[in-house]
Amino acid sequence: MSRAAERTVLQAVSMAGFLVCIAVAVWGWHTGVLTSQERLQALVSSLGLAGTLLFVAFQAVQVVVPVLPGGLGCLVGVILFGPVWGFIYNYVGICLGSLMAFGVARNCGKPLLSLLFSERTIQKYSHWAEERNRFARLFALAIFLPVAPDDFLCYLAGTTDMSWRRYTAIILLGKPFAIALYSLGLTVIWQHIVPVLG
Repeated sequence: MSRAAERTVLQAVSMAGFLVCIAVAVWGWHTGVLTSQERLQALVSSLGLAGTLLFVAFQAVQVVVPVLPGGLGCLVGVILFGPVWGFIYNYVGICLGSLMAFGVARNCGKPLLSLLFSERTIQKYSHWAEERNRFARLFALAIFLPVAPDDFLCYLAGTTDMSWRRYTAIILLGKPFAIALYSLGLTVIWQHIVPVLG
């Protein structure tokens, strides 16, 4: 399969995922699930362990195949499971996805970057990888503070000589702050939006 065909397939998968998310959002709006936190939590509770596993899997997959902003998933986790368990499930899912992205990039190399991400993003951050002595520090800072596209940087790290051990340590230690920041900020915004929607 040519690179153009591979890029088309990946774009189609991303678009399909995006359309599914829109369809779920429309369904949730019409049924009142998305305008009532109680109804949303009741729906997830009715799924039991399957609901939790599906959410963690979604958080992992959305890192590997970027469909929606990761911050949106963090908000959903807090809304569905509360601040403590929502944070934990977000953390587990995003860390698993980050490790998978690194592994995929380690096996596929740099050509994969142009299939998944825009040239603008690649050009903006790829020079980090050329600074071997500074890349780990730049990467750790970007993961700790939500100031750069984490998904892309995870893939980019996989194309460098960074070890699995160092990468895993940065992800496990750096993600909690960014996830907590996203979760807190978006939860405050959500609490102001829901009364308007209702």
